[in-house]
Amino acid sequence: MPDPDAKQSTLRCYRCGGTLEALSLPLARLDLCPDCGVELHVCRMCRHYAPSAPDACDEDDAPEVRNKTVANFCDYFAPVAGAFDGTEHRAEDKARAALDALFGNEAARSPDAAPEIDEVLRQAEDLFKK
Repeated sequence: MPDPDAKQSTLRCYRCGGTLEALSLPLARLDLCPDCGVELHVCRMCRHYAPSAPDACDEDDAPEVRNKTVANFCDYFAPVAGAFDGTEHRAEDKARAALDALFGNEAARSPDAAPEIDEVLRQAEDLFKK
């Protein structure tokens, strides 16, 4: 849960932790993080976000929002500086690394693999031409 009394004074993206100093407050409904591109007028970025509360919101009169990471029209939205949770971000990076290892994406990103990938794509496209 974001800490509304966080000592961070800089508003940061809830997902990547990138600074949002370039954006003017109040955040507009369709403002995006300049670093990762996620929508910012979302429950996860709000001081009322409380995962343990019913509907994950501690504001009783707030409308129900099912997807906490999609821009919404809640009038109670108040961005909080402590919304970024580094442990969640590290877990995402760890999971992404495990997927890369499992599916061999590291090899696919190497410059030596480009001709091989191009050949596979050409063969796949040939299947649909018939």
